[in-house]
Amino acid sequence: MDETAAAPAQQTISTAAQEVTQAAQQHLAQKKETFMAWIQTFLTWGNLFKVIGAVIVILILWFVYKLVLRGITKASTAKLNVQRTAMLTKSVSYIFYTVLLMYILSCFGIKLTALLGAAGVVGLAVGFAAQTTVSNLISGIFVLGEGVMKMGDFINVGGITGTVDSIDLLSTKVHTPDNQMVRIPNASIINTNFQNNSYFDKRRMTFAVCANYNTDIQKALDTFMEAPARCPTVLQDPAPAVWVDNFGSSNVNMTVAVWSNTADFIQTKNDMFIALMKVMKDAGISMAYNCIEIAAHDDGGQKIKQSAKKAAHRKTAAGKTANARSE
Repeated sequence: MDETAAAPAQQTISTAAQEVTQAAQQHLAQKKETFMAWIQTFLTWGNLFKVIGAVIVILILWFVYKLVLRGITKASTAKLNVQRTAMLTKSVSYIFYTVLLMYILSCFGIKLTALLGAAGVVGLAVGFAAQTTVSNLISGIFVLGEGVMKMGDFINVGGITGTVDSIDLLSTKVHTPDNQMVRIPNASIINTNFQNNSYFDKRRMTFAVCANYNTDIQKALDTFMEAPARCPTVLQDPAPAVWVDNFGSSNVNMTVAVWSNTADFIQTKNDMFIALMKVMKDAGISMAYNCIEIAAHDDGGQKIKQSAKKAAHRKTAAGKTANARSE
């Protein structure tokens, strides 16, 4: 009885499975027919000419893009620095890909006006949400436009000193003398004092020297003027100079100023310190040092001294009395 009852159930299940399979096959066949019909409507002579025209336009744009890049590369060797060349190359690339994307979208019938309107709304919302980023972006454009620095320059911004590795739209990356990478936001460069130690080919350095009041001032000036001549990296144009600054509490304060190439700054500074010490020693010029005398004060010191004097007087009087008695 169980086998007789199970047979109709199995037949029912197999029949339902066949019906589902047939329905799926019919659905796939309909989709295939629809896709082929769409392909047939697309593969027309008009659309074919459109595709050929789009390919030709893209090739022309690509040729112009490469031609502009080659022109920028050639011009950079004579007029532009490496950073501006990289920035112009990025800008041209962004413009090319934007134009190419807009052209391809227009070929597919997408309305660019609606797309630009949506992009404007999104850009406004992003601008309010990322004001700091937008500020750094605008500041980066000003930094690149001013041309106040380039890669390899030694700069100082807000107490951070280092060599410039890259200048991007959002930030400037430098590595410090102890070889640490520091990222400086471009807004900080625009809003704070910026110092570029490599901007000019020449740099001036000053040295504070002094001589005691027993020294002939003219002799001291002539002696200090001999120090730059002993340093081969000191430039003679502009010429070195020595002058008297002021009369100090113990010495006559003077200044020695010399010029050197920016690349020789450290070497010149060390050589000048050594030369100044040598000429001072050879000429017998010395500096006076402030001396401070420290005396300890005790409020009861006077009483102690008086008590000591009274004790000494008593001893003297006692000695005289003893001598008188012995006589």
